[in-house]
Amino acid sequence: MDFDLTQTDHLLSTTRAVRKRLDLERPVPRELILDCVRISTQAPAGGNHQKWRWVIVDDPDKKLVIAEAYRRSYAPYIAAQKKAVAQAGTAAASDSIIDSSTYLAEILHDVPALAIPCALGRPADAGDKGGSQQGWWGSVIPAVWSYCIAARSRGLGTAWTTLHLPGEAEVGEALGIPDTVTQLACIPTAYYTGDDFKLARRKPAEQVTYWNSWKNTDIA
Repeated sequence: MDFDLTQTDHLLSTTRAVRKRLDLERPVPRELILDCVRISTQAPAGGNHQKWRWVIVDDPDKKLVIAEAYRRSYAPYIAAQKKAVAQAGTAAASDSIIDSSTYLAEILHDVPALAIPCALGRPADAGDKGGSQQGWWGSVIPAVWSYCIAARSRGLGTAWTTLHLPGEAEVGEALGIPDTVTQLACIPTAYYTGDDFKLARRKPAEQVTYWNSWKNTDIA
């Protein structure tokens, strides 16, 4: 089957972290979220173990527990980010990101659905089974990105966040997630406002691709 590269490349290159443009008023049907999860389960998985599980939270009280854990981590995180930006003298380039991140922290509990991707087991146990932590994470993280891609193609915005994870135990208790299960992220999921998304500024592929040895960018 021939793919429409214009469409696929646009999808892959414009799946942005959506914060300010999340539609907080429009409910997201559970069946639509299930479609995104269904796509995510086709992601690669080491040994085909399929360790991923999804907890979708649309209950207001439980969303608030996640949001409060997120905000507790956000305060010191953003303070450190602002300090680093000031020291680097790149405030102008970072102000909009900090602004949108702060907005997300403030309204997280109002997002229609918070998707918590989980993995059976703990990464520290990978070595006991002859594997590595890289392999452990590599078997579950692709499914999370597939969820974000599937959401984007269905008119939904997402943002990959991890700041609630210092409160993983508290969130796990509220959601009934056992401590033998690893929470991977929190993915706010909502319809987005506006029309479309643009390409982000990135370094050219030629600068970040090395051929046969570190920092050898000579393609000839």
